[in-house]
Amino acid sequence: MLDPTWQNPYVPSSDERDAHSDAVRRFALRRKRTQMIVFTVLTVALLASTVVSPWLAVAAVVIAAAAAWDVRRFLSSFERRGATLGAVLLGEFPAGGTLKDRQRLVTVVDRLTATFGVDGVSAFIVEDPGYNAALAPNGAGWSLFVTSALMRDFELIELEGVVAHCLARQRLGVLARQSASAMINVTPSLRRELAGRGLTYRADEVAAAAIRYPLGLAGALRKCARQVVPASSYFATANYGRERFIWFDVWSERPAPDLADLDDVELRALALEEW
Repeated sequence: MLDPTWQNPYVPSSDERDAHSDAVRRFALRRKRTQMIVFTVLTVALLASTVVSPWLAVAAVVIAAAAAWDVRRFLSSFERRGATLGAVLLGEFPAGGTLKDRQRLVTVVDRLTATFGVDGVSAFIVEDPGYNAALAPNGAGWSLFVTSALMRDFELIELEGVVAHCLARQRLGVLARQSASAMINVTPSLRRELAGRGLTYRADEVAAAAIRYPLGLAGALRKCARQVVPASSYFATANYGRERFIWFDVWSERPAPDLADLDDVELRALALEEW
């Protein structure tokens, strides 16, 4: 008999997307924890003092309402923090690529956006000697960035795997947390906590299942693992260190693979080659 509760593990579920949205809210609430505790203690103290004056109860209600409004406003602002990351990234690169490269990229994007059900994607080839790509929120739409080096050196099936991976992140609902991680001033460990560990590995699974050719994506990861990023590259700068988790290869400048890290391109390539 067919199991009516079965779900394809390679198709993002609504629960999975909700979990990533909740992760952003929990992270934001932790940053307001001290203020929330202060407001709570003050409210309780005022309520306990109503025997002195009934007006203290009114003050407690006002303070509680103000605290709730402030938390709600902060959460809404935090969730929108990465909404303009696409425009920020666009300002960090010169335009690159040939007319043939742009036509090639647009053809791949048009086909895969239909496959993944993602609308409003604008594709840009940016001039950089490093291999990388990213899909970032940009207002009501999305901006896809692919470096000129990747367009020059990757085979069509490898480019398809990279673009599919970027679109898979949108389907998984992880771009909100990853783009927010690029726009806040926190320590590297907190930045990675917000962005989520191992989510590039999960996006590889979803992408490979959609394009039905894991070895194309594995080949792209292999090339990223072998590259040595030039000092002139954006991927050797502090800006990349802050914005890394939005990118296909989040550790471009890593000198040696770390096979204990699910976000490492070498490990991701090995996993796809064994699929």
